[in-house]
Amino acid sequence: MTRLNWSSVGSHFFEAGIDRGVLYLDAQPGVVWTGLTSVVESSSGGEAKAYYLDGVKYLNLSAAEEFEATVEAYTYPPAFAQCDGTAEVRTGLFVTQQARKPFGLSYRTKIGNDQEGIDHGYKIHIIYNALAAPSQRSHETITDSTDPSNFSWNITTKPVAISGYNRTAHIVIDSRYIHPITLAAVEDVLYGTISTSASIPTLADLIVIFDTLVDLEVVDNEDDTFTITAPDSAIVMVEATIAEITWPTVVPVDAETYTISS
Repeated sequence: MTRLNWSSVGSHFFEAGIDRGVLYLDAQPGVVWTGLTSVVESSSGGEAKAYYLDGVKYLNLSAAEEFEATVEAYTYPPAFAQCDGTAEVRTGLFVTQQARKPFGLSYRTKIGNDQEGIDHGYKIHIIYNALAAPSQRSHETITDSTDPSNFSWNITTKPVAISGYNRTAHIVIDSRYIHPITLAAVEDVLYGTISTSASIPTLADLIVIFDTLVDLEVVDNEDDTFTITAPDSAIVMVEATIAEITWPTVVPVDAETYTISS
């Protein structure tokens, strides 16, 4: 047993900052969203509902939640005009109050600690099926201390189906716990490469990336023991000294033999 320690170096974490905003529309390549200043995440629903029998509370369940957010920016990609209800009738001629187009969005939030500052890690957020709601927009006269206008949109979402889990419209990927090779593969999809366009992956796509590129290493210690480095979900302890490897890249040959591919 070890006594709890509140002063461990490098264990004081905080989150700050937002960058790498990307807008996704239909099957079009993702486009950079420069000027993104904040995404305030929130949710609706989730209230507790109590059930009583003979005057005694016997069940307390939470209702389904829906992801919502407020997006603020100094500017936005031209493609987002469709999501804001603006349509281009002719080149340079625009009409507003049109049907708003749903979109996807990804962005990063930085994670810092007491040793590395905000460069310790980051989270990648992916939002699906977002719909921007009309928001107030103020135009003020020019003065000697004019500030840039700050655009703001309240967004609601339609959650997507996920096998084995509740529907959701918000996915988070934490760089602190993901293997660098897997993280690079995810970012290649989100941000594109020299040969592929940026796109928004489904959760099923992400799971394939995670399962295919997982870092699983088996080292023969040459003393009739082995050291296995892998995610917890890849190893099932059958007995105190016997473990079974269960992972897509590991194929059992017989009761005591496996083929491990990389």
